[in-house]
Amino acid sequence: MIKYLIIFIFLLNISCNKSNDTSVTCFKGKLVLKGICMNYVIQIIEGDVDKSLYESSWQNPLSNTTYQNVFGLESICTFPSTINEGDEFYFSIPKRPVVQSCAQCKAYSPIPNKKISIEICNN
Repeated sequence: MIKYLIIFIFLLNISCNKSNDTSVTCFKGKLVLKGICMNYVIQIIEGDVDKSLYESSWQNPLSNTTYQNVFGLESICTFPSTINEGDEFYFSIPKRPVVQSCAQCKAYSPIPNKKISIEICNN
């Protein structure tokens, strides 16, 4: 009986270790447009982000400036206020987007149609 208990605990430990993969893939981004009311545009600088998640090319209708590999910020509640336009930073894309429950003003500033919820990496 004890032999089976030890085998069971050993197998349980192995299966738990395999399923607890805590590695996070971080990508390098740049805040290229800091619009009003957290309407932010982020450019992907480095990393293999799924191409279906962002716009390969987007033109700001207010300035006619064209940006490559950009998306709108969806996670406005958790984005650090210390990151300014032109700053580069590392971010990850969580498997499940964090529910955003902070207040956002409704003033409009153009951003790409595709938005991504991100988390800042501590690199």
